[in-house]
Amino acid sequence: MESSSTGGRKKLEPDPRVRIAILSAASKIVREEGVGALGIAAVLARSQLSTRAFYRHFGSKDELVSAVFLDMARVEKLRLRRRMTAASDPARAVAAWVDGRLDLAFNEEIRSDLRKVSLEAQTQMFAAPELVGAAYDEILRPLVEELRRGSELGLFTEIDPDNEARSIHGVVWANVERQWATADCDLSDVRERVQRFCLRGLGVSSETINAVLGERVSATTT
Repeated sequence: MESSSTGGRKKLEPDPRVRIAILSAASKIVREEGVGALGIAAVLARSQLSTRAFYRHFGSKDELVSAVFLDMARVEKLRLRRRMTAASDPARAVAAWVDGRLDLAFNEEIRSDLRKVSLEAQTQMFAAPELVGAAYDEILRPLVEELRRGSELGLFTEIDPDNEARSIHGVVWANVERQWATADCDLSDVRERVQRFCLRGLGVSSETINAVLGERVSATTT
């Protein structure tokens, strides 16, 4: 697509297909080698595109890094939402979100693909939070929505959905990192401990917590 010309030279509009190609190349580099290896030249070499094509879609390397993490976060958000779909109430949806994020350390099909990216994102949250803040919020979005719904229903008491979501993520992430470091944790024990801790912190009754955890045990043994 073409737009107005400048100095006799036609200015090309961004092309969604080119943007996807750049993001795909950048994502592969991050997954394989980490953010430190992500440079404009490396991306262009892998995607076989020109410098002009790059700057028609991204203003800088930092903008590309942010877009890569946001793109990956949207995929993860959809995966978590699928895990939460069957939940009959917000408490069970929160438990499902926790379960989904624990996949990073315990699910063989997921952890190898997301471990490096997740570690890179966590590092960037401390070094350059502006680059991954939007991606971080995207992953938390399904959790925030259920926390807000649970608060409106009176299931969760005296909570701030955004702050509680970050606290829950912090607890889950600490257990994921521990498993990555030691590989000696039992998923059932970790799941029960983390879900119980998080639901109790939201003000969920012991009766409901026991019911939620009991359903999960029953589902895994049938």
